[in-house]
Amino acid sequence: MNQLLHLTLSFAFLSLMAVGGGTAVLPEMQTILAHQFGIDHTQFIHIYSIGQVAPGPNMLMVLIIGYQVAGLLGAGLVLLSFFLPSSILCFYAGRLWSRFGESPWRRAIQNALEPISIGLMASGVYAVAKTSIFSSITLALSLMTLYCILRTKINPVLVILGSGLLSVILVYFSK
Repeated sequence: MNQLLHLTLSFAFLSLMAVGGGTAVLPEMQTILAHQFGIDHTQFIHIYSIGQVAPGPNMLMVLIIGYQVAGLLGAGLVLLSFFLPSSILCFYAGRLWSRFGESPWRRAIQNALEPISIGLMASGVYAVAKTSIFSSITLALSLMTLYCILRTKINPVLVILGSGLLSVILVYFSK
């Protein structure tokens, strides 16, 4: 199959499966990219990290993936195929959702989707963590970063950048 078509269809599929946000599809995205497009887990984590620190929605990282696989055209196709299907679905689902008002069906669907969303997001966090935490140093930095984000009022971007800088220093000097 044509690589551009395959890239477009893969990201359109991921778009529709992103229940709870883009983090929910990270494990599947990682698998698709590794098996079908030659982007290994380490490259994926680097791309994901750029998406986290860049301004705007973190899932704009898909642009980098599209660019790496098929240049500017790939980036454009991935952008459209990842954001357009779910946006259209949300638009029409939102209109339908309004019609339900305070129906018991609406509350039942919401109650059913909440744990699914949380589980999918947790699997995304796990997929990133299992590749990113590869030594006692990275484990300690991850726990320290989590603690600082949850327990202090320091801007999370500064905590993440500081942790990244500290990681570079510690990993460099531990060799």
